[in-house]
Amino acid sequence: MLILLPPSEGKIDTGTGRRLDLSRLSLPELNPARQRVLDALGALCAAPDDTAALDALGLGPGQRAEVRRNTRLDRAATAPAGQVYTGVLYAALDLDTLAPAARRSAARSVLISSGLWGALRLTDRIPPYRCPISARLPGPGPLPAYWRRELPSAMAAAAADGPLLDLRSGAYASTWTPRGELAERTVTVRVLHERVVDGSVVRSVVSHFNKATKGRLVRDLLTAGARPRTAAELVGALRELKYTVQEAPVTAGRPRQVDVVVAEL
Repeated sequence: MLILLPPSEGKIDTGTGRRLDLSRLSLPELNPARQRVLDALGALCAAPDDTAALDALGLGPGQRAEVRRNTRLDRAATAPAGQVYTGVLYAALDLDTLAPAARRSAARSVLISSGLWGALRLTDRIPPYRCPISARLPGPGPLPAYWRRELPSAMAAAAADGPLLDLRSGAYASTWTPRGELAERTVTVRVLHERVVDGSVVRSVVSHFNKATKGRLVRDLLTAGARPRTAAELVGALRELKYTVQEAPVTAGRPRQVDVVVAEL
C-alpha cells in the first residue's frame, strides 16, 4: 500500500542534522527536477528586491524571513520530513509516538507531495523551507504543471502493484493523476462532518478537521498493521477500523471515491 499525503505550511524552525544532500533522497530519478526548482527558488529569493519573491510565494511583508531562509537551503541543517512538517495532519499522525513496527511501515508506505521536492519519504532529510504548490518560479513556471511533467514514472514505480490511498489536497493532487489500471487501485477520501441542524441531518465538507481526520486515519491503518492488497480491501480496512465509509459507484479506469463521515471533530 502506498499512502500519499500533502505537506504542511507549518514547519519546524530549523533542522538538527547534516546539510541537504539530494543524492540521499528517495525517488532519486527526481533529483534533476528537484535541483532546477531549488536553483530557481534560491535565485528568486536572493534578488536585492524581494517583492517578486514575496508575491510568487504568497507571502506578506512581515514574512521576509521566509524569503531569506530560502536563499540558504543548500547549506541549512536538515531533519526528517516527517519531523519538518508540523501542521494539523502531522500532529494527528503523531509519528514519534507510533510503535516501532508502525513507524517502519510509515517509512515504507508514505509519500509526501511537495512543490519543492516533488515527492518525499517521511525519513528523507530536508531543511525547513517555503515553497507552496501555488508558486510560479522563473524557469520551472507554475509548479503543478512542472511536476505533472516530471512525476508520472517515479510515482507509478513507487505505487508498484498495490493499492494507493490518495489523501492529497486538490492543488497537490493536480501534480500527478493515477491513470488506467493504477487509477483503479486508487482510493481517494473526502471527510464529511455529520450533524443535526433544526432536526435534520446535515453533512458538510470540513477543512481544518479534514486534515486531522486524515492524520488519524493513517495512524490507525499503520497501528493496525493493515496490509490491503486491493482497493476494495483498503476500503474494507477502513470499515474494520470503525470508520463510517460511504463509497461512490465504481467507474472503470477511475479511482474509488469514498466519504469518511465523522460526527465529532
